Amino acid sequence: VMFGRLMPREGKYFDLFNAHAEQIVLGGKALVALIEALIVSAHELAEKCAADIDAFETQADKITHETVAALHSSFITPFDRDEIHQLIGGMDDILDLTQDVAESMNLYDIRQVTPEAKQIADLALLCCEHVQGAVQLLHSMDNAPTILEHCQAIDRLESDADRVMREAMSKLFREEQDVRQLIKLKAIYELLETVTDRCEDVANTIEGIVLENS
Repeated sequence: VMFGRLMPREGKYFDLFNAHAEQIVLGGKALVALIEALIVSAHELAEKCAADIDAFETQADKITHETVAALHSSFITPFDRDEIHQLIGGMDDILDLTQDVAESMNLYDIRQVTPEAKQIADLALLCCEHVQGAVQLLHSMDNAPTILEHCQAIDRLESDADRVMREAMSKLFREEQDVRQLIKLKAIYELLETVTDRCEDVANTIEGIVLENS
């Protein structure tokens, strides 16, 4: 009962979480678009997607700072302060890694990517969308069962991404003759898969919050 009574006054936190989750999904979509652009050698479009990712990451950073500032000034928080820190920090990590993928592609001057990279990016985007789905429901613990379904979906997708990455690596080592290209793509596959790991970390944090508060 206590929990429900405090919610309306601290709605701001949920607005911040939702705004951040939106940037995560936008980043995930831009990453898929970036890889699609590279598959068809549309390099100008790829550059635009990378710039978009930077913008979403910057916006998310602002939201993170605002959330941390709110923690210092609020007397009442919707749930434990450490949990709020962990949640917003974990969400920030997702976008940081999304940005890392885009920056690494630029840094390694990757001109051509594989369908497997797109497959992992697609799975990463689905994870991001489930993070958003879970975050949007956090304002009420009546949503606990649905929130946990989103978290379980993220766990499954992370396992799928792991499997796709291993298959992609195996294919790469069998078929890629150019050692430099092999090293570059191996790094990109690993970074892409790590985006899903960071989503899983957030899912674990959210599961903890739900179990503590429902």
